[in-house]
Amino acid sequence: MTKPVRSSRASARVIPLRKGTTLEMVRLACPDAAQAQRISESFGLAILDSDGIRDLHERLIIETADALKDGLSERAMQIHLQRIVGAYVGSAHGAGQFYTRAVTEARDATAKLANDGRDEDLDGPVGFDSQAQRKREFAADMGVQSHALRMAAEGAVAAYEKVVGETWKPFERPVDNTTDTVGRKAAKAQMSAFD
Repeated sequence: MTKPVRSSRASARVIPLRKGTTLEMVRLACPDAAQAQRISESFGLAILDSDGIRDLHERLIIETADALKDGLSERAMQIHLQRIVGAYVGSAHGAGQFYTRAVTEARDATAKLANDGRDEDLDGPVGFDSQAQRKREFAADMGVQSHALRMAAEGAVAAYEKVVGETWKPFERPVDNTTDTVGRKAAKAQMSAFD
């Protein structure tokens, strides 16, 4: 009679990670410099100095790290900058998602306006913009804002790399499954009552 072969390795518990927002996600959601300029020109908005915003935020983070270097260890500086850069990236990503929704709403409203049979989408009284026009203008504002925040995030990420010496990556927090475990135990106990 042979015994089943047992693995000498203990079974590892897999802890799922809550994925952080990356700079690539920001770049996908927010307009780049060329698109932001087209938006600004089309809607009569201020044309941003994209490189200036990026450079200013890069210098800001570097100067902040320089001011803190005597009070923080290398690891503490890395953790501190990780959080700051994460806030910039998260803010830009949130703005980019909001911009994307605003563009979708503007496109939908504009498409409805093209349908001649819909009275509710027609232009407002003389001197007032239509709902579709207001949505397009709002989307344009959100586009310029999300681009500005994208450039700030890019500057912060570049500064992180210069100060810490490695590429910034979002912090990935383990998902807290303690409530799931308790819930599963309770469900198992309740189900055992039916046996």
